[in-house]
Amino acid sequence: MDYSVHNKLVSFIWSIADDCLRDVYVRGKYRDVILPMVVLRRLDTLLEPTKAKVLEEVRFQKEELEFTELDSQPFENITGYVFYNTSKWTLKTLYQTASNTPQYMLANFEEYLDGFSDNVQEIINCFKLREQIRHMSHKNVLLGVLEKFVSPYINLTPQVQTDPEGNKLPALTNLGMGYVFEELIRKFNEENNEEAGEHFTPREVIELMTHLVFDPLKQSIPAIITIYDPACGSGGMLTESQNFIEEKYPLGSDFSRSIYLFGKETNDETYAICKSDMMIKGNNPENIKNSSTLETDTFQGQYFDFMLANPPYGKSLKKEELNSIKDGNSVIDDRFKVSLSNYWGTIENMDAVPRSSDGQLLFLMEMVNKMKSPKDNLIGSRIASVHNGSSLFTGDAGSGESNIRRYIIENDLLDAIVQLPNNLFYNTGITTYIWLLNNNKPQARQGKVQLIDASLLFRKLRKNLGDKNCEFASEHIAEITQNYLAFAAQKRQSDEQGEPFGIASQIFDNQDFGYYKITIERPDRRFARFTAENIASLRFDKALSEPMQYLYQQYGEQIYQAEVLAKTDKEITAWCEEQGIALNNKAKAKLLDIKTWQKSTALFNTATQLLEHFGERQFDDFNVFKQQAENLLKAKQIKLSATEKNAIFNAVSWYNETAEKVIAKTVKLKPNEKEALCRRYQCRPSELADFGYFPTEKAGEFILYEASSDLRDSESVPLKQRIHDYFKAEVQPHADEAWLNMDSIKIGYEISFNKYFYHHKPLRTLSEVAQDILALERQADGLISEILAD
Repeated sequence: MDYSVHNKLVSFIWSIADDCLRDVYVRGKYRDVILPMVVLRRLDTLLEPTKAKVLEEVRFQKEELEFTELDSQPFENITGYVFYNTSKWTLKTLYQTASNTPQYMLANFEEYLDGFSDNVQEIINCFKLREQIRHMSHKNVLLGVLEKFVSPYINLTPQVQTDPEGNKLPALTNLGMGYVFEELIRKFNEENNEEAGEHFTPREVIELMTHLVFDPLKQSIPAIITIYDPACGSGGMLTESQNFIEEKYPLGSDFSRSIYLFGKETNDETYAICKSDMMIKGNNPENIKNSSTLETDTFQGQYFDFMLANPPYGKSLKKEELNSIKDGNSVIDDRFKVSLSNYWGTIENMDAVPRSSDGQLLFLMEMVNKMKSPKDNLIGSRIASVHNGSSLFTGDAGSGESNIRRYIIENDLLDAIVQLPNNLFYNTGITTYIWLLNNNKPQARQGKVQLIDASLLFRKLRKNLGDKNCEFASEHIAEITQNYLAFAAQKRQSDEQGEPFGIASQIFDNQDFGYYKITIERPDRRFARFTAENIASLRFDKALSEPMQYLYQQYGEQIYQAEVLAKTDKEITAWCEEQGIALNNKAKAKLLDIKTWQKSTALFNTATQLLEHFGERQFDDFNVFKQQAENLLKAKQIKLSATEKNAIFNAVSWYNETAEKVIAKTVKLKPNEKEALCRRYQCRPSELADFGYFPTEKAGEFILYEASSDLRDSESVPLKQRIHDYFKAEVQPHADEAWLNMDSIKIGYEISFNKYFYHHKPLRTLSEVAQDILALERQADGLISEILAD
């Protein structure tokens, strides 16, 4: 594509909006007219050469065959496309026959639109083109817009044209048409301040992705292939992939490859552009679906050879999408559930849904779900997907994001990740990455992941395109591709000043990205003492403490009368709103239920009885205090649930490091039980205390202590390291009372490019810093002298 021609076309089309639409549409609505008219004119130019034959076929079917419904196949055969127009009009004849009566032209234009085949009708409807035509006609600008689009000085046809002055106008290829579409959309997005996530992929990024996806296979690409993009936008990745294969890996002059393109796009406008592009290029437009990839599994049961995508990132999921994926906390869409083993080797179904604020990894799981088995096509499936940094590391062990990374890596699907330069995309300057997945890795790559840092490999643009201020040159794409194909580590180079440049690459084992997230416990140590002050809180339900305190202050003991409590409805609602306290219907009903007050005051009264017995004596050993309190409750025949007991004990006790450890229970282990426990934890009997089993003087007896929630901590242990070894080396020397809570273990995965490719730049020497300071002082002295001299 000649960029000067491309820029002239875009500028000409852009000028139509300012020339014709300024007083009719607000600036943000120009795209509603310009984009569908570009599509319409392109389709129109392709149908113009066969218009007479189409009209003759219409006459033949209606008059001689007496068809009441036209047969579409002859029209498709005549035009050479999967679309056609059976009206007598073209855009040129509409303009040439226009009169001073706008109603006639509008009627003719609508007749022209009605003549299109059903697949084009869908595009017209997605663009709401009929509404725009009527609005322009009402405002008397339709003729002006039409004049611009059929101007002899603009060539939207696939053939070379000549303008009235005899100048040649280059043909506009289908690829060139794609550039025009995307540049117009980019400019409109920029004008409308569109979100950064709604950007279009630069062509050089798509070219790099196609090299990384297809070059490893070379001549092994099958004769019949399918390519899928679950966030296809205007179809750039699909058509570029098709062009790449046809140009670089043709089957030969005697054979042709069958390439079937599939895509999904939720935005009506870009969907219409993509579908029209498919029709123009002879692909099946029915394989492009206008629906949400996350909301519906449109291609359920279908599997694809190649998949390329640049899904939206940093964008919250819609309510409809969330509801189709989850029912409460349960995942109901099988695409987003994964089977993974826990630390003990038990297979579990786990959540593979990231946080609702960023659903980009769901698109990756959609593609993983659509991977074709190598048994079916001998090559398996290859995926290239663009993501921002959050896909690498967001989400702790056990989260949806981490589970997705874990599933992909543990199933040996992750082949490589390439870090791209910042400001490579049009509407965002954030760091981006290309993920490469492959379910049929060659032997050398099995169990391995290659990370390539190409963030310093670019050339600056002479003029920024939105946020895009740099690009890949062909040599950069070749270097990245060669590094990937070589599958070798490569150190980054540095110049004389120590500044890094060029590409860097490292090879890792799959396990290098995994870690165990384990909880470290320490014993609870408590003092306890009954006082009137610390049992006062028991009068109120913990979850409703503030509004209950307010009502008690207002009404005193009268609040325990059901009729008084019921009358506080509006008052307490207003008070909570003033205080900024959220009080939903369920909580409000509980607050105004006399049983809630009775239950809380009964607990308070029980604590008051204990206070009367114990007085304000302080216990340094919570175990003694608890036993005496329970004995007293039993003697008084007061029955409390475990929750109620804990509420009282927590109200009158607090952590103190000098107190005795709080015992949870004492257990007696038989020799075979102790051996089983040692096998489970892979430790010696003398090391059971490291796992929370503290031996007493009695043989086989162990104490288990209550853990302090305030002192609870967690550690991330590399998968390649034994948890117990890590504990003894990194934790025990600093907290000798700590133990491992092995029931808490979760397995997580994250990838840190900054850690792996950190480039240390030595600090300047003291002498260099001193010289700079002296130079600045001399400069300052000179300036002061000049000022004083003046």
